[in-house]
Amino acid sequence: QAFLSVTSILNVAVFRDHFVLEDLVEEMKKQSPALSFGPLRPNGQIAVQGPFPALRVLRESLLLKAKSLSEEGKREGKSHERLRRKQQEHRGATETRNSIRDAHREKQVVVLDTDLYHYMRHFFPKTFQVNDVVISGVTDGDITTVCIESAGRKAGAAHGLRAKKTIENHSVELQKILRKERICFEEHSRGEKQKYKWLCERLKPHHPKVLVIPYDTHIDVVGTSAGVFEFIEQLKS
Repeated sequence: QAFLSVTSILNVAVFRDHFVLEDLVEEMKKQSPALSFGPLRPNGQIAVQGPFPALRVLRESLLLKAKSLSEEGKREGKSHERLRRKQQEHRGATETRNSIRDAHREKQVVVLDTDLYHYMRHFFPKTFQVNDVVISGVTDGDITTVCIESAGRKAGAAHGLRAKKTIENHSVELQKILRKERICFEEHSRGEKQKYKWLCERLKPHHPKVLVIPYDTHIDVVGTSAGVFEFIEQLKS
């Protein structure tokens, strides 16, 4: 399985108070003609399938839209904040210091294929270890959203932008060469599942560039075409 097409479950329920969700989905379809959309579920979830770059653009667009709505809500809440100012004046000095720190905090977002994210975290951990920057990942099925946030210093914002660019460039290069093979357990007994997992652990030291990701229902093997093929052949033998 090449990383050419992925499926993700998007939750657009967060926009329910601001948009008619059916209209929002139609807008998404027009903006992303390369993607295939499933039916919108009552809980606000919708399955989206297609090329990973197109799906990443859609996810980033929705994140920006959500951020914009959040900032709009904050502006509307300012009038209520004025009513509480007198009660908060004694904390003014502390809040000033906090606002100075927050002024230097900037958040960047990168959307990655989950298997690519795991591969990068395992084999290239330094990509996610940057001075003055906090990098975390939130996984939602086939998609992982990586948040890159400066740690409150002036240099952090610049470091965050560089970290985002590095992650993006690295993921693009890996996407070209990596493949995934899935070993499903649907028809295997519990003993056979344990045997597969044990064999994978035995083989891992002999394939240092192959990532084995065990799940309850299957095992994913991620690496180059040659590396994955050799691993799977040895596993079968």
